[in-house]
Amino acid sequence: MSVIAQRKVLVTGAGGFIGAHLVSELVRDGADVRAMVRYNSRNERGALDWLDPEATAEVEVVLGDLRDIESVARAVDGMEIVLHLGAQIAIPYSYLNARDFFETNVLGSLNVAQAVLGAGVERVVHTSTSEVYGSAQGELIDEQHPLEAQSPYAASKIGADQLMDSYRRSFDLPVTILRPFNTYGPFQSARAVIPTIVTQALTGEPLRLGSLHPRRDLTFVADTAAGFVAAAVTPDAVGRTIQLGTGEDHSVGELVEIVGELLGRELEVQVDPQRVRPAQSEVQRLTSNPALARRLIGWEPKTSLREGLAQTIRWIESHGGRFRAGDYVR
Repeated sequence: MSVIAQRKVLVTGAGGFIGAHLVSELVRDGADVRAMVRYNSRNERGALDWLDPEATAEVEVVLGDLRDIESVARAVDGMEIVLHLGAQIAIPYSYLNARDFFETNVLGSLNVAQAVLGAGVERVVHTSTSEVYGSAQGELIDEQHPLEAQSPYAASKIGADQLMDSYRRSFDLPVTILRPFNTYGPFQSARAVIPTIVTQALTGEPLRLGSLHPRRDLTFVADTAAGFVAAAVTPDAVGRTIQLGTGEDHSVGELVEIVGELLGRELEVQVDPQRVRPAQSEVQRLTSNPALARRLIGWEPKTSLREGLAQTIRWIESHGGRFRAGDYVR
């Protein structure tokens, strides 16, 4: 039996890409799952609605807003473990509406921390991002790398990370900060680079992309979800910041080449100026050093990039109606 079986677990941001996969992983492991989704009047549950209904039949879905302390407190009440993934995440949109990012990511995380302390929760895993590092100052980034925000999004996540760590130091908040590098796979929205490449490639038209040279460390979503579970049940992870990554990086241009190879044709690319980030804001390279995750929580990715991309392509091919190929949404 899994060590998380029958534990009461809350996932915030459960309607998101990683959140939905994590809910599915927890259900398979036998956890008692509550899923918090941002309130909307249409009762839409985001990517949770893409899961097998049988897998989510016993999941308790609650609607609320991270910025609302009352709804956060209700969601946290009675839980043993809180996996906090809820956030505003789209970097280009953070240039247009930074306030929403700080209210959701920083104030929302404050509400989670306050609610956790008041509810006697045993563990909270807070989701960070590799974007907090800015462009790598060396070949590999470890957990001691300086933090340097190059976008309002990154600044809001640094604020949220520091808030959680301050609550650990000040109030003994039992928190682990988990820092995934770039995650990809089924359910991801077309605003992310891999679905952008794949959805356009499937149309047969030239791809319209931003900069092709930035390099990212890419982890398949099932591996990222497994990392969250491992962090949640490892006692030595409390008080630590842990990266989830592969230790390898690939440029956007290389991703185009690999997707083309998997589809069996050469892909043409046209640079779209509106997709190019401001020069001083673009993070040029993010490559993790995954040694701590291996040593501390026994985690390492199992899915190769080509295998993960092949699975992603198959999913997008079978769900093409969910995407508007070529549309650019900040």
